[in-house]
Amino acid sequence: MEKIKRRSALSSLGALSLGVAAPVLSKGEVLSHPYKLTKQTLKTDILVIGGGTAGVVAAIQAARAGRKTILVENGSQLGGTTTTGGVAYPGIFFAWGKQVIGGIGWEMVQEAVALNDDTLPDFSIPHGKNHPRHQVRLNGQLYAMLIEEKAVEAGVQIRFYETPTSAVFQKGNWMVQTVGKGTSTQIVCNQLIDCTGNAYTASLAGFDLLREATTQPGTLMFKLEGYDFKSLDLKVIKSRYDEAVAKGELVKSDFRNNIVGLLKSAGDNIQHVLGADSTTSETHTVANLKGRSSLLQTLRFLRTLPGCEKTRLADVQNETAVRETYRIDGHYKITHEDYVTGKIFDDSVSYSYYPIDVHDENGVVPDHLKEGVVPTVPLRALIPKNSRNFLVAGRCVSSDRLANSALRVQASCMAMGQAAGAAAVLASMQNKTPLDVPMKDLRKLIEEHGGIVPVSTQKG
Repeated sequence: MEKIKRRSALSSLGALSLGVAAPVLSKGEVLSHPYKLTKQTLKTDILVIGGGTAGVVAAIQAARAGRKTILVENGSQLGGTTTTGGVAYPGIFFAWGKQVIGGIGWEMVQEAVALNDDTLPDFSIPHGKNHPRHQVRLNGQLYAMLIEEKAVEAGVQIRFYETPTSAVFQKGNWMVQTVGKGTSTQIVCNQLIDCTGNAYTASLAGFDLLREATTQPGTLMFKLEGYDFKSLDLKVIKSRYDEAVAKGELVKSDFRNNIVGLLKSAGDNIQHVLGADSTTSETHTVANLKGRSSLLQTLRFLRTLPGCEKTRLADVQNETAVRETYRIDGHYKITHEDYVTGKIFDDSVSYSYYPIDVHDENGVVPDHLKEGVVPTVPLRALIPKNSRNFLVAGRCVSSDRLANSALRVQASCMAMGQAAGAAAVLASMQNKTPLDVPMKDLRKLIEEHGGIVPVSTQKG
């Protein structure tokens, strides 16, 4: 029955868009100018900008709770880092043998694992200094389809290939202008959630942002094949690599100065694209060009090495994934001290769990949390200063750089997305701004949809 409802919803959306934008042609008739810009105004309770890790969860939460919801995504699919970015191992959901992040994100991850006959890690076994042991490996493209299905079934109106150009608050509502392929749309909403990762909508709305002088490098995800790592003469390969770097043929920071690591991982999250920035189409273009150029140059080099002559590219993502750009200047900024001590706030709405994880030109050395520590996220960190009816979720959460290096990971972003979606629902229903929503009501709504809310009895 649910699948029939989904097909019906999709058919309605298709009929609506085609009826507005496409001319009616009789057989054999040709028009010289068949397309025209469609201008329209849409009204909704909640508008989510950005359909990535946090945004899709925020939108589903809002729609499942009964609010009319529109989700705008400037790409071609949902899921962000997990899908388009290719980092298809979201984590971490469990800390110290106990689940700390659940809800809508965990529901979707579990379904993706089951449908692909994958296996969840044994979360009862401590990961120690090797936190990837608790990462859940997914089929990224399968996950993209599953979460899209979830969103449609919940009643979310998805608008791909659109991006906001302005956001103005008037008479208790947001007026957001978007532009896309053949469309110019004004969306009027009561509550606005920025899940762009770059705080792009917050910037359009005029709110202050935070950014470091130097940001973490991005990564183009890919997979290599065609060689047997165990049979390679690693000393010779390392020597040849050092010679190529010394001659300027390769850049040591591109693969963390670790040619052996590149071959051993077969390309799994090993590349670094310095200065990668996805904030604008121009900066993201540069990040993509640099990532692909580096990979192509390195692939050609690998094929000159003994034992690697048949190395080939098995897969590569469509774009460079980005770790760090802008963050909001929120009502509260989560500090490194807050994070590593597991501070619980009066308005904590979700947990986060990941080591401090700052990448730079030399690589990354995670700084793990002390046993028993599980950090939390306060609602105030999801709300820009001087804003009304506005939230963010995801890596643009208000935080200092060290705290953000851990908060930015996928499971934590999913939890923030659900909290933001729930806060927007209550603010819309109660005719309030999110900061004024009773915490008792907010925590109750999150828990009703499977989310895990921090409690003051936490150890650490």
